[in-house]
Amino acid sequence: MAPPQAYRAPVLADVAKAAGVSVPTVSRVLNGSKYVAPELAERVHDAVRELGYRPNSAARSMRSGRRTLVSVLASATANYGYARTLQGVEVAAREAGMSVSITVVESAEPEHVTRAVDLALAQPTAGALVLEFDRAGIQAGRALPEGLPVVVAGGGSRRTGGRPAALIDERAAGRQATEYLLRLGHSTVHHIAGPTEGKHSGRTEGWRAALQAAQVPVPPVMNAEWDAAAGYRWGERLAARDDVTAVFCGNDELAIGLMRALSDRGRRVPEDVSVVGFDDQPLVALWQPSLTTVDQDFEDLGARAFGLLQRLIDGEDDVPASVATPQLVVRESTAPPRG
Repeated sequence: MAPPQAYRAPVLADVAKAAGVSVPTVSRVLNGSKYVAPELAERVHDAVRELGYRPNSAARSMRSGRRTLVSVLASATANYGYARTLQGVEVAAREAGMSVSITVVESAEPEHVTRAVDLALAQPTAGALVLEFDRAGIQAGRALPEGLPVVVAGGGSRRTGGRPAALIDERAAGRQATEYLLRLGHSTVHHIAGPTEGKHSGRTEGWRAALQAAQVPVPPVMNAEWDAAAGYRWGERLAARDDVTAVFCGNDELAIGLMRALSDRGRRVPEDVSVVGFDDQPLVALWQPSLTTVDQDFEDLGARAFGLLQRLIDGEDDVPASVATPQLVVRESTAPPRG
């Protein structure tokens, strides 16, 4: 049995042959020229549909002098916040008539950063957008050339350096969540934090600031990975402690793991322990009990980041940062402490 032939994408010459016209005629039709007879234009469009021809956007960009590709550099693209931010970038770019190329930065190691930047810049890109959620993203942003339009997206209320940034003010949101638990009457709030990834955690800073402002004890931070299993392990330890009545988690997965461990050991949420998450992932509203959490609009973050980058590409010199503050969503997992 003969091996299958490799797929070959149709080119302009194939369209021209099928339509019975010259290659320049096909090019004029596809570029929207008015100086082609309607009958010829119809034949070209019929051939394009029949062959499944797709114009080479990179080649067209080089001919026109206008680049329409945006390069996005990010690391953990499967994680919830990363994926939703990328979705926001892609939708905004598509509406603007531009396309998106995603380059994965495997780690913060110099060779991985260099490889990712080289791959991204090997394409005819109009500008770059970097997800600075972790050390790998931070290093990739630093490695991009100064002359290239670049916007960073991440957490914070401000960013040092000259590049415009789209930000989510995690510190304000962490403080808001902690203050809410204190208003319910909890004497303090414990905190399970995710990895810092080489940068300050605004969520942890906001939690600590709220406790210090209220002049209540600041418990030691419980460090963990971002997954539910890590939350479960901390829940196993906390279930035996009567002094823990409220826990603020660095993300929703930690909160879900924590609540399951508490339940497995006979501790009720929120009657015995109130739990607050962070992110507002789609399924946490359906958990039992539904999770009180902080709603981070990652798709909006991606759209705002692309909007800033588009302004840079269009030639604006002074593009200010765009900062949004997430909002607390109160559900069933929080209540005043017993007694």
